[in-house]
Amino acid sequence: MTSSAGSLHSDRKAGERFQYPRILLICSGHFVHDVYSAFIPPLLPLLIEKLGLTLFLAGSLPVFMQSPSLLGPVIGFLADRISLRYLVIFAPAVTATLATLIGFMPSYAAAALLLFCVGISIMAFHAPAPAMIAHISGDKVGRGMSFFMAAGELARSVGPLLVAFGVVNWGIEGLWRLMFFGWLASAILYWRLRDVPAKRTRVKGQGKPMWRRFARVFGPLLGVMLLRNMAVSSLGIFMVVYLVDVRGYELALATSALALYEFSGVGGALAGGTLSDRFGRRRMVAAAAAASALLMLIFVHVEGLLLIPVLIGLGLTALAVSPVLQAMVQDQLPDNRATANGMFMLYAFGIRALNVMVAGALGDAIGLQNAFIVAALISLLSLPLILTLPAKPVVLHEDL
Repeated sequence: MTSSAGSLHSDRKAGERFQYPRILLICSGHFVHDVYSAFIPPLLPLLIEKLGLTLFLAGSLPVFMQSPSLLGPVIGFLADRISLRYLVIFAPAVTATLATLIGFMPSYAAAALLLFCVGISIMAFHAPAPAMIAHISGDKVGRGMSFFMAAGELARSVGPLLVAFGVVNWGIEGLWRLMFFGWLASAILYWRLRDVPAKRTRVKGQGKPMWRRFARVFGPLLGVMLLRNMAVSSLGIFMVVYLVDVRGYELALATSALALYEFSGVGGALAGGTLSDRFGRRRMVAAAAAASALLMLIFVHVEGLLLIPVLIGLGLTALAVSPVLQAMVQDQLPDNRATANGMFMLYAFGIRALNVMVAGALGDAIGLQNAFIVAALISLLSLPLILTLPAKPVVLHEDL
């Protein structure tokens, strides 16, 4: 009896700690996984030539990879009820295998189907993985989300470099040689994470129905993300076009500016959630939203070397918010973490698509420079709505 009580006490203590080894291992798996998911955009010029695609058809291929985000809440719902840790464990191998076979696809339809399957594997990883991170982060969920998101940001910087190396050495049909890094990652994850739960904790005293608790979080979050993400979506998609067509920069310099912005986002993602553990989620979101909007207004008016610190500041602030919002979702719905994260990813995908269409329409109507200014001002409108977000985490009372 004493031994059983001591074991229970030890398990609780372990759950309260920030478990660095396991968290870093999951984040490493996230990095390897997302390196492969970043292969497709750099390969589009080669796929256009190989498959004889129009620009419209080529541009639609990444949509097939992103569309399984619609399944995020379903995968998360299942993960909350029948621990789907093995999806997290094996997804790097599956994504690596499928993504590196893109060069063998004989037609547009085959490539679209393959990328849809890649998208399912991506969602199978990203719905339960943050729930696993939250479970082993103790009371430092924001720090855990920061580590997780920073790994993804870094992967999006490394992925194009790795695929370029593969194409130069083996051609697009020889990329299959790179899949083994994904297999190795899955083998290590299986070895170390077989016993890490990804399903929900049983909870007493949750009086409100699940849909009401979700509405309390995702209702105000919809408005915040729609407005705040306008600046981020505009920059991520149209920065190179703006710098080349409006500002007259060379393509190489414009892409370098985007790379600097994205790489700075690694630091932003790493700092955002961590700082929110100390200063509060709402305060961190508001500060980052205000700073990124103001820096975007500066961005459209500076030249030369002054662009460097502005781009670094934009990356640090604009890309710092996602881990904070993700940590907030985990805080508020601790007994449905994977479902909540799947819903969050559905929001992120849908809102990004809508923001990009709005930014493109504004660019056609009033020019990209004015569209960027409008996007920054729209982002500032999110500040009052941020105050409606939940402030305090839900405290669990676990069934034993």
